[in-house]
Amino acid sequence: MLIEKARKTGKVDKGTNEVTKAIERGVAKAVFYAADVSPKEIIAHLAIISKEKNIPCIEVDSKQKLGVAVGIPVSTSAVAIIEVGEADKEVQSLHKHRGN
Repeated sequence: MLIEKARKTGKVDKGTNEVTKAIERGVAKAVFYAADVSPKEIIAHLAIISKEKNIPCIEVDSKQKLGVAVGIPVSTSAVAIIEVGEADKEVQSLHKHRGN
């Protein structure tokens, strides 16, 4: 998975607050958020501010899968890739696919 590769060879931030800060600072290369977050208001702003900053923002199945992807024993609502590491090609293709 793209997030796992970035975590192992680059840098990721996890959690809604950290991801929001990364987007606002313009350091996030890609953002992922969980579809099963409740209430949705917790993560609703991520797609909006990501679009403003031309950062790909992708919805994934679950908080648990995001937690596993970033190597933590708990679920997380959102993840931002800060340094792509060896996931550079995958992140570039996200930008092309999303028209960013």
